[in-house]
Amino acid sequence: MCLVRYVPAIGKEAALSFEQFLELVDGLPRLHKLTLHGLGEPLLSPHLLPMVEYASGRGIEVGFNTNGTLLTRPVAERLVEIGCSWLHVSLDGATADTYEDARHGTDMRPHPGQFERVVANLRGLVDARGAGGRPRIQIVFVAMRRNLAELPDLVTLAADIGVDSVWVQNLSHDFGDTDPAGSYSAIREYAAEEAVFDREGSAARVLFEHAAAQARELGVEMRLPSLEQTGRGGETRGCGWPWDSAYVTHRGDVQPCCMVMGSDRAEMGPLGEATFDEIWQAEPYRLREALLSRDPPAVRHGCSLYRRVF
Repeated sequence: MCLVRYVPAIGKEAALSFEQFLELVDGLPRLHKLTLHGLGEPLLSPHLLPMVEYASGRGIEVGFNTNGTLLTRPVAERLVEIGCSWLHVSLDGATADTYEDARHGTDMRPHPGQFERVVANLRGLVDARGAGGRPRIQIVFVAMRRNLAELPDLVTLAADIGVDSVWVQNLSHDFGDTDPAGSYSAIREYAAEEAVFDREGSAARVLFEHAAAQARELGVEMRLPSLEQTGRGGETRGCGWPWDSAYVTHRGDVQPCCMVMGSDRAEMGPLGEATFDEIWQAEPYRLREALLSRDPPAVRHGCSLYRRVF
């Protein structure tokens, strides 16, 4: 359940080349954390495991988010061997019906059997890791109207599998800044129908409290998002991404973050025409000044992180 379900499938060619990866990482000697995923499944990349191994060998904390369908036992054992720091596995339901309803493929149809496969792969990863503690294993659950009732049961399942934590998050963006009839209309409508923040706060809060109590009882670490937009408080920037991090697409385009959800919505520059450092210092990054103002860029208004409901 992601933006990619509304765009044409682009297959394995949608992977950053290993040469581009090396150039980027070697050009950032102070890099300390690296996340190897975007809007697709990272385990489809033919270079993912070498990337993890290289980054780990550099002393960089490295991990990625996966749907878990390709996380076979050999892959799990290899990730443990090469020093993967963390692994986040998406599990948007505690039953096959709910999971498969939420996670259609790009053909917009459920794929039966994936829930059982992902749960089995998670168990295999926990077993492959053993007592070593790495990678840290986290289930990620995207809270939506269609799956929220299963959150307490998901906590029970997580405890049974033996993962380290459950991270609950809201939808990343409501796309309210986009044209209602434009190319993002379908995902905009989906967000309007499924978001639990603001409109569904009361019902969601009860289920969040139930799930939190379940987590405490079972000894599962759990993170829950806010359901109401809050002010910036002491954080005048509103968002730290453009100062601390960046997102690089498989084409080598630099974006200020991954939360803008779409390669056409905020581009800082292509790596093929400039170094990362040059792009980092260039004119488009005056975005930072706009974020400090009372009138931030329109793309930020619907961002769940910026609104403090992620």
